[in-house]
Amino acid sequence: MSDLTHFDDAGHAHMVDVGDKAETRRTAVAEGWIRMQPETLALILSGGHKKGDVLGIARVAGIMGAKHTAELVPLCHPIALTRVAVDLQPQKADSTVYCRALAETRGRTGVEMEALCAVQVSLLTIYDMCKAVDRGMAIESVRLLEKTGGKSGDWLRHRA
Repeated sequence: MSDLTHFDDAGHAHMVDVGDKAETRRTAVAEGWIRMQPETLALILSGGHKKGDVLGIARVAGIMGAKHTAELVPLCHPIALTRVAVDLQPQKADSTVYCRALAETRGRTGVEMEALCAVQVSLLTIYDMCKAVDRGMAIESVRLLEKTGGKSGDWLRHRA
């Protein structure tokens, strides 16, 4: 299990020691979609949802999700985020809402989990707010797009 950093030599889960790592600027970008019925997306876009501004609330929820990642993912380090941005784009052509999240810090460990958590919580919030009219919504293809900084350097998802 030596390639998996969250396990010690005996195979026990542990929190990685980042104390000796250099502090660097670190960023991560993640994306995902929520697919829904066209009528559900129309309701969101019309502002007619009785719970309020679905996309605005989902954006704030994503930011909060990023800030609480270490409380949700057991072996994540608490991180002092310097920036979180969540962008939600309705896609009428395929009845989806696209979510893209950016997380940044200056620290000793990356922010990939924070960006991924921001996307998930944003999309879960849309589901929660709209489940009364569309329980068939599906959260899809949540994934890391890029990360910068740290000992392992930059990483960029290659698109087909």
